[in-house]
Amino acid sequence: MITKPKLEARPKQHYVAIRTAVPIPFGKYLPPLWDEVHHWLVREGITLIGPALIRYLTTDMSKNLDIDVGFVVDLALPGDGHIIADFLPEGRYATLLYTGPYKGKGLFKATVALLDWANENHVLWNTSTRNGAEWWNGRVEWYLTDPDLEADPKKYQTELAFLVQ
Repeated sequence: MITKPKLEARPKQHYVAIRTAVPIPFGKYLPPLWDEVHHWLVREGITLIGPALIRYLTTDMSKNLDIDVGFVVDLALPGDGHIIADFLPEGRYATLLYTGPYKGKGLFKATVALLDWANENHVLWNTSTRNGAEWWNGRVEWYLTDPDLEADPKKYQTELAFLVQ
């Protein structure tokens, strides 16, 4: 199930993550990265305040995707070189909620729905160009359901939030 997209104002949101470049499909790379970030947070004595996330920095499907894989935190933290501390900027985001399995085509279809809606409504994404590639200044998937706490993948919820101009 995919909800109707909407625009909403969001505050600046801090997170810690591992920044990496991954090929498509990239699902098998995510769990070890989330585990590593989670263990780092535990070692640092930091309590999670929000869900797991993937921040998409580049989205050229013909190349490796540049992504951040991590968790929301409630304050700016120093990273350690491998673990980065960053933030999603304050601003207006186009959002929707997808309910269904993390695996398969559901999230892809939700992303296409959000991109199509933006195109139909003349919504422009907040992007920049670096080294000849398009970089998103705020494109994130929030994994709202912890599979360790919910056994039914049909009930998993993922929010997509893309920063607009």
